[in-house]
Amino acid sequence: MAQLTKKQIKRQDFVDNEIFELIQRLMPSVKIKWDIEMIGNIRDSMRIQIVDKQKLTSETKFYPYLKI
Repeated sequence: MAQLTKKQIKRQDFVDNEIFELIQRLMPSVKIKWDIEMIGNIRDSMRIQIVDKQKLTSETKFYPYLKI
């Protein structure tokens, strides 16, 4: 069974944590709970800009995943 590498998992964690931190910085007066659905929605929007429109990197380099 295929699995993500430690490096890929570290990248996923990095991206998700950075998005969460960005939300916190944008809304400093509000304590925001970790919400992976919200983070995923923002990540998807970022992927569209970074990968699809700007073509700065590949989808799997931006956010590694396993193809099902």
